[in-house]
Amino acid sequence: MQQPQTLGELLQLPQYAGRKPLDGHLRSVKDEVRENLVRKLAAREPLFPGIVGFEDTVIPQLVGALLARQNFILLGLRGQAKSRILRQITSLLDEWIPAIASSELNDDPLNPLSAEGQHLLEVHGLELPLRWVHRDERYVEKLATPDVTVADLIGDVDPIKAARLGTSLGDTRSMHFGLLPRANRGIFAVNEIADLAPKVQVALFNILQEGDVQIKGYPIRLELDVMLVFSANPEDYTARGKIVTPLKDRIGSEIRTHYPKSVEHAMDITRQEAYLPPHVRVPSFVAELIEEIAFQAREDNRVDKLSGVSQRLPISLLELTAASAERRLLAGGGEGEAVARIVDVYAGLPAITGKLELEYEGELKGADVIAKELIRKAAGQVYSRRVRADTGDLEKWFEDGGVFRVRQDGPPAEALREMRRLPGLLDLAAELAEDASDASRLAAAEFILEGLYGRKKLSRAEEMYAAPEAEAPRRSGRWN
Repeated sequence: MQQPQTLGELLQLPQYAGRKPLDGHLRSVKDEVRENLVRKLAAREPLFPGIVGFEDTVIPQLVGALLARQNFILLGLRGQAKSRILRQITSLLDEWIPAIASSELNDDPLNPLSAEGQHLLEVHGLELPLRWVHRDERYVEKLATPDVTVADLIGDVDPIKAARLGTSLGDTRSMHFGLLPRANRGIFAVNEIADLAPKVQVALFNILQEGDVQIKGYPIRLELDVMLVFSANPEDYTARGKIVTPLKDRIGSEIRTHYPKSVEHAMDITRQEAYLPPHVRVPSFVAELIEEIAFQAREDNRVDKLSGVSQRLPISLLELTAASAERRLLAGGGEGEAVARIVDVYAGLPAITGKLELEYEGELKGADVIAKELIRKAAGQVYSRRVRADTGDLEKWFEDGGVFRVRQDGPPAEALREMRRLPGLLDLAAELAEDASDASRLAAAEFILEGLYGRKKLSRAEEMYAAPEAEAPRRSGRWN
């Protein structure tokens, strides 16, 4: 259906029947969000697709805040989907709304906020030209930094504009509007709110609560219709930065986000976000190992707990692991399918070292050493969950002085032939592998050896990617 292009045409629509310009009938953004949320809940529609693991914690609190028509803040460490949640609130706005065509502030054609919009309505009447604003255009986001000013967010007095219009500097028509007024009839998000200077925070709550702000000594009044949402790191809330008390008091709900509570949820998130090349398959035990690395890092005392370990770590690591497997496939001629292995996880070390903030003890050891230890611990944990069979014969073979080197390149069939001398390994690998292909069985066999190393059942010398011999358990047997 053709959208009305003038106010007169708009008033012909059934939902506007009986309405008149300046009739005072206002439907705020918060009302709009609430109405659409109620409709979605009644229809059992998904509210925040792609947000995994928050179904019983964050989302119920968020729904409560939206139903209560509140501004809110999301508190959480990095990589906890705070920005994604804020951006998805636009799905609760109407798809299209009418606005005065030349208005900077998305003025409602029936109840314009700005002096310019009011003037245009007076001049054009029912012939007032309209434009239609999509819901995605009604979301404005600002990353807070200490150098952000009141002028950036609210606006500034423009002397040239005042002189041209013949108005005083205190007239809103002389203003150059900032981000917040331009978000009128929409959602304004401030990320890392604690980093804003106190005077800027004061300007925010003043413009929202009282509708006025002082700019260069001139009182400016703007009755904005905005839903204001924030995000912040809970440590920044009280340490590096601080949210001023009056602003905290005006934030309706404080909602805490968190990292995935289960490896299964975390794997779903990583699988959803990571890019995997074509013709590369990552076995589930390798994917679980990658996820477990992040869980181990969050518990490691050598990793800074205040910084957190972002969910971006396993996402990036899965991508690099798959890329390493693809590189091996291409080096071998590019035929068939590549299956990711433990060697590929170690090839993704840059995805780990670049995302860990280490404590003093960790800095002394070095990020590479810490990352390799995390992989070893994670392999041991996943092995204990995945493998229940007896490996006594295999362990005794190494204890008796057996040494074995896993082939890193070449056809998987050749590496499997060499593994026949390891008691019971290929039978265990066949049970763990997800299909009967040589590449899958080799990936499973290598994982079993890494898992035994992680459980301190055998030692391993460093070659290509292994942990240092000095840090391995002192046993006579080893694998490379």
